[in-house]
Amino acid sequence: MIHFVGAGPGAVDLITVRGQKFLEQADVVIYAGSLVNPELLKSTKEGCRIYNSAKMTLEEVLDVMMDAEKEKKMTVRLHTGDPCLYGAIREQMDQLDRLGIAYDSCPGVSSFCGAAAALDLEYTLPEVSQSVVITRMEGRTPVPEKEKVASFASHGATMVLFLSTGLLDKLEKQLMEGGYKADTPAAIVYKATWPEEETHICTISTLARTAREYQITKTALIIVGDVVTHHRYERSKLYDPEFTTEFRQGITKTE
Repeated sequence: MIHFVGAGPGAVDLITVRGQKFLEQADVVIYAGSLVNPELLKSTKEGCRIYNSAKMTLEEVLDVMMDAEKEKKMTVRLHTGDPCLYGAIREQMDQLDRLGIAYDSCPGVSSFCGAAAALDLEYTLPEVSQSVVITRMEGRTPVPEKEKVASFASHGATMVLFLSTGLLDKLEKQLMEGGYKADTPAAIVYKATWPEEETHICTISTLARTAREYQITKTALIIVGDVVTHHRYERSKLYDPEFTTEFRQGITKTE
């Protein structure tokens, strides 16, 4: 059996209880290199075989999985954050389907959640933004034409950008081409929830300069939108004393 497990954003105690149990029981662990906190691997049992997939091809990963299955061993494929975001898991699962090998997926805490926690930020503020676009800049791996950053930027929603720290000059241009103003708040969160976490508030037009100033070149998330500075938002209706819900009768305001 192959268990795809989300390791969480970085902090050792942010793996799920289910994921931790799988890790403790595993005979084989294939982890996503420097993206996964190596402290997590200390919870594996004696004799567990551990592989760093940063140095492996898809075919080599599959060979390890197949060998483990032949030996009736349990394998954990340990991905960063939640495997469903930029985890390249579908291509592994399709090959496992072809080989008749069973697998399941254990969700994890994504780094975009860890980044929000680092900033004490709420992505969805009433009358500010009620949508979050999770995307990335186009680099060596292309993105569909209709999903270019400039296209998403035209909505003015909160944006969280993965895998884009090395492309910030281009990102600034695309965000402003799409409709964001140059002084729109932005943030760079480096290694969210790791001991070396850094957060830097800036604006869209100063993203590249800020990253250069703090020598951040990778392993960071970019957050864009007015929610970053959380000014001038509306109070939630859910907790408004005049608002009636299934569980509480609203109080009519008297003159």
